Amino acid sequence: MSKLTTFLAGCTTTATALIALSLLTGAKAPTPKFDEIDVGRINVREPDGTLRLVISNRAQFPGAPFKGVEVPRPERREFAGMIFVNDEGTENGGLIQKGSIAADGKPNAGLSLTFDRFRQDQVIQLLHSEQGGRHTSSLAINDEVDGLQQDVFVRGERLKEIGKLEPEARRAAMKEMREAGQLSANRVRLGTTHDKASALTLSDAQGKPRMLLMVSADGQPSIRMLDEKGQVAKTIDLKSN
Repeated sequence: MSKLTTFLAGCTTTATALIALSLLTGAKAPTPKFDEIDVGRINVREPDGTLRLVISNRAQFPGAPFKGVEVPRPERREFAGMIFVNDEGTENGGLIQKGSIAADGKPNAGLSLTFDRFRQDQVIQLLHSEQGGRHTSSLAINDEVDGLQQDVFVRGERLKEIGKLEPEARRAAMKEMREAGQLSANRVRLGTTHDKASALTLSDAQGKPRMLLMVSADGQPSIRMLDEKGQVAKTIDLKSN
């Protein structure tokens, strides 16, 4: 055997060994890295394909993921942002935002960061809204029903049906749902008001405000206690004894 043949045979053997070693050790191509990327929408998925996070522009903003199926929500196309999705493929909260100049020449803007109860709507919301020359910013904490007993879409369909009723029947149906604990109820709201006051509102399990701690725009502090009808039962302020 010539020296050249021996050399080539050795190279072949070495190459074969390296390929085998590469396959055994799971060698793979390097992960691509980008300094900057322009994209309309990013879907983050688990290895099994389950959607876990969506980051999107306004034009491609998704509906509401629910058990792996996207439920149409065309009203969301006003916003860009991201949607959080839990392990079963159901929406779990998100961050949305918009901002433009309205026809009246005033800002029409808003941002909302929410955290949802399982298969339900938001239980925590950080919100800023600016419309018609007025703006508010707030933190809200809500009670939501058990999503395993009544998910957000079942309730939504029920509310659509109630909306078709005559006013008196509509009020009765809403009262029935509220007393049965089938509606969300705001329990805590901390933020600013349209008249530039700062306020903390504490509400009961029915969502009825029962205590209001406030500092007015001109610096006057007060505590108001409300009855179940929303009437002020007692006020504590700087004029109180």
